[in-house]
Amino acid sequence: MARLRLAALGVAGAALLSGCGLGTAGGFIPTGDLAGEVAGVDLSGSEVAVGSKNFNESVLLGKMTVLLAQAAGADVQDLTNMPGSASARQAQVEGLVDVEWEYTGTAWLTYLGHEDPIPDPQAQWEAVRDEDAQIGLTWLPPAELDNTYAFTVRQDTAERLGVRSLADIKDLPEQEQTFCVDAEFASRNDGFRPLLAAYGLGDLPDSRVRIMDIGAVYQAVANGECTFGEAYATDGRIAALDLAVLEDPLPFFPSYNVAPVVREEALAEDPELAVLLEAMRVRLDNETAAELNARIDVYGEEPVDVAWDWLVAEGLLTERQD
Repeated sequence: MARLRLAALGVAGAALLSGCGLGTAGGFIPTGDLAGEVAGVDLSGSEVAVGSKNFNESVLLGKMTVLLAQAAGADVQDLTNMPGSASARQAQVEGLVDVEWEYTGTAWLTYLGHEDPIPDPQAQWEAVRDEDAQIGLTWLPPAELDNTYAFTVRQDTAERLGVRSLADIKDLPEQEQTFCVDAEFASRNDGFRPLLAAYGLGDLPDSRVRIMDIGAVYQAVANGECTFGEAYATDGRIAALDLAVLEDPLPFFPSYNVAPVVREEALAEDPELAVLLEAMRVRLDNETAAELNARIDVYGEEPVDVAWDWLVAEGLLTERQD
């Protein structure tokens, strides 16, 4: 059944992926053997399509999943690195992706269209789980890792301006109220313009807002090109560039706990997928993510190499002996 399903999706999927411009990571995936508590998982004969978005933490989680599923004997289709949340979501809803790691805040506010987050992280996950179950997507339990949005400022600038939280920005001189954000965040209903309104900043002129790739924002703040920059809370470049994270006293940003999302049909066919994903989940927290992300974002390592090293260090994977 799985082979027939994926073969049928292959033609439709190729059309959708190319039509939407969904370039994916692909590339070489080293082969290992499962170890530790996942050693007995057997996905031989199964076909599993793994997706991710196109920022490094998401790609990293996708590559970890690819490595484990492949080591378990599955024929894995690597669809990591799809451009943007909407593209990744569409691919899974359309049945082109079996499993990917998703963030509860993104699902609740962006995909499902709710205006207000649910303050309790567990309750928010449960609400997302229940709604997505209606379209055949199963949310497995969330990790401790909470990659919420944040805003950064240079440490020396924060001290000079006496700014510690987002609430302080409205009291600064206008020339200091400059921001760097990426295009997706600028258009989200949990993003930039609602944030400005929530903290009493109103509509800033375009001259004080720069739109750029998220990867460039951190360096732009460090270089003084803008005073404040959008960030992901678990990004390793925050510490590496000596940036300070502003407090969010409202709070405005919801929880973005990451969780594996699996198509209901795929999970029914291969229930042992959940064992692999659970082994990852219990090991993922913000400190771990920041360290791994720094290896990619700061030191230039490939996500698949970082994923491999971590899985081996955690005792979930060993090098295959031929």
